Amino acid sequence: MTDLNTLTIAQARDALRKKETSATELTQACLARIEGADALNAFVHKTPDLALDQAAAADARLGLGDAPAMCGIPLGIKDLFCTRGVASQAASRILEGFRPEYESTVSQKLLDAGTIMLGKLNMDEFAMGSSNETSTYGNAVNPWRAQGSEAALTPGGSSGGSAAAVAADLCLAATGTDTGGSIRQPAAFTGITGLKPTYGRCSRWGIVAFASSLDQAGPMTKTVRDAAIMLGAMAGHDARDSTSADLPVPDFEAALTGDIRGKRIGIPSEYRMDGMPQEIEALWSRGAEMLRDAGAEIVDISLPHTKYALPAYYVIAPAEASSNLARYDGVRYGHRAKLAQGDGITEMYEKTRAEGFGHEVQRRVMVGTYVLSAGFYDAYYNRARKVRALIKRDFDEVFAGGIDAILTPATPSAAFPLGQMKDADPVAMYLNDVFTVTVNLAGLPGISVPTGLDAQGLPLGLQLIGRPWEEGELLNVADAMERAAGFVSKPGQWW
Repeated sequence: MTDLNTLTIAQARDALRKKETSATELTQACLARIEGADALNAFVHKTPDLALDQAAAADARLGLGDAPAMCGIPLGIKDLFCTRGVASQAASRILEGFRPEYESTVSQKLLDAGTIMLGKLNMDEFAMGSSNETSTYGNAVNPWRAQGSEAALTPGGSSGGSAAAVAADLCLAATGTDTGGSIRQPAAFTGITGLKPTYGRCSRWGIVAFASSLDQAGPMTKTVRDAAIMLGAMAGHDARDSTSADLPVPDFEAALTGDIRGKRIGIPSEYRMDGMPQEIEALWSRGAEMLRDAGAEIVDISLPHTKYALPAYYVIAPAEASSNLARYDGVRYGHRAKLAQGDGITEMYEKTRAEGFGHEVQRRVMVGTYVLSAGFYDAYYNRARKVRALIKRDFDEVFAGGIDAILTPATPSAAFPLGQMKDADPVAMYLNDVFTVTVNLAGLPGISVPTGLDAQGLPLGLQLIGRPWEEGELLNVADAMERAAGFVSKPGQWW
């Protein structure tokens, strides 16, 4: 077989079992592709020797005839996941040199399933960003280019390296994390599928924390079926994570029946926002028509507190970040600033954190500390928590009313040029999350599915939001939309 790196997980699984290829050959194809793609800056810590050792072990396991579905599949791992003996920096200078002595639960589950780690993937520093421009490794670059333009585009953030790697066929799939849209927005920008599971479906243990009540790991894949297969390997209860749900993991792939007749799909009026590009509006309408043609009923719904979601998110997330990032002080691991004679521990903290944290992380830590401070806690943080409860109630009422899934845009635009928003008002960048943050605030599953191209030939995605713990049903609706859209476009190779 040729172009093994372009296979989907499902295709590779079948080929491995038919002995049409081997895990080693799959891995070698991906490693060769990675070596020719440094211009994308997607892989920031390559692990070829480890990958080939894992591939040999997978081949031995496959030879015994009783291997899990993900056995032999080469993956990229976002740099936010701790990986034993391999640099895990969360794309921050402050964790320079940190090589964990342990494996995150999600990456360990994938390894136990026989997957192969090709290396660590670029991301926004501590997952704080929407364009992958805050990384200590430099920008990740979208493999797509606008028609007639040589401008480098953002792959989205924070899981920009994961999105770029999957879209460019450097790996068959990748892990991502989603705090306010960091799986779904980059998936939409790069023409791939990105699934954010229900909060608690995948363990957060061993994933460097940004905002603990919002963070959730999920798969970034080439198809909806691949997302279902990979989620099955990632999910499951973990006693080390108090927020991990003690629920059985269903066969998500078996849920892909293709039949959505009679399903009720909600269209929230509040997501029709002033200034929404006509292309996004048209894509949204077309997505609704696709689902209607597949037998679903399209229902207008209201989520009245949506307009408060973004400000509430940008109070809660920085507040939790300021608490989580207090541990990075130069004492135990990572970067430590050089001290002048006479400097004490306070100066060490100040200099280390000033050198180790980038500007966006510093901004969010300061905002978070401010909203948690005496005199402002009730005015900001507690009020944002109350708004969050109202947003969740909106979704609960809609689902209680018989809605099976909700269809919205995934992003307010296609991928934009790198540098375009870097020096602008940070709120302009935060608006990239306008359609995605509600899902995290409510703890719901959401998926971005590529459904079309804009006038410049860049991919656009639509988002489906599901009931809590019903990823199987959500994936089935997403699969129906994927089939109807027939999106098969790939970026041209310029790198």
